[in-house]
Amino acid sequence: MLRHLGEMALAMIAGMLLLAPVWSLVAEPSGLAGLLDRPEVAALVMATNMTAGMTVWMRHRRHTWSACAGMAAAMYVPFLMLLAPYWAGLLDGEAMMLGGHLLMVPAMVLVALRHRHEPPAATPRRGRLVAALLRRWPTGLALLMTIELWVSPTVFGPWTLLVLPAGYLIIGGYRRRLRGPGVLARQLGGLVAWSALALVAAAAGGRAAAWLVAFGWLGHAVWDVVHHRRDEVVPRGYAEWCGVLDVIVGVTIILALLTT
Repeated sequence: MLRHLGEMALAMIAGMLLLAPVWSLVAEPSGLAGLLDRPEVAALVMATNMTAGMTVWMRHRRHTWSACAGMAAAMYVPFLMLLAPYWAGLLDGEAMMLGGHLLMVPAMVLVALRHRHEPPAATPRRGRLVAALLRRWPTGLALLMTIELWVSPTVFGPWTLLVLPAGYLIIGGYRRRLRGPGVLARQLGGLVAWSALALVAAAAGGRAAAWLVAFGWLGHAVWDVVHHRRDEVVPRGYAEWCGVLDVIVGVTIILALLTT
């Protein structure tokens, strides 16, 4: 399952790279370039590009249209859920985009789990290098998703911290992996801890809030490592992706603080 998710992630990235110039070519002559700069429009355009690339690949691998539709929903629904908070002024454009991407991965995992009993598609022969890269696709996906952060380090809002424990609870609940001794209590404890940190950061404001947010992301990377080693609650691929992403976001927030 994780291998197929990695392939779809690469197809999504290909869709973004190939279709993004097309939108610009169409928008500029028609005077709609400014519309594409609006965060909510940019988010939906990005979801469309990813859906196109992913659907082409899934049909190539002979997945059903039902599975394709489920994955398409995983692209759009996270952004649609965050539009209301964005329009209400509770999230800025960057937080909305980041939150949509973070929620997208557990949504994809849930869809993949729902269709896990479908007959597997034929797997093409691959060389050792390609196979090794595919095994590390969660790390590669996290690196690709955060390239812009290294170029332009950004400080994210406190409420982005809420996404971190939520992903574990949602996926763990769907997988029925919260039933072990103390597992649910630990996950709820994590939710309380990161929610409290978000509240403190929101109340503090300014640079103090940014430092708290950075430490919150870095702290969750430790959480990811523990769950990856234990193979607990979430798939190891998700824990790997989340851990790499958390470290990069935390480090780039610190870089933004040190350079401004």
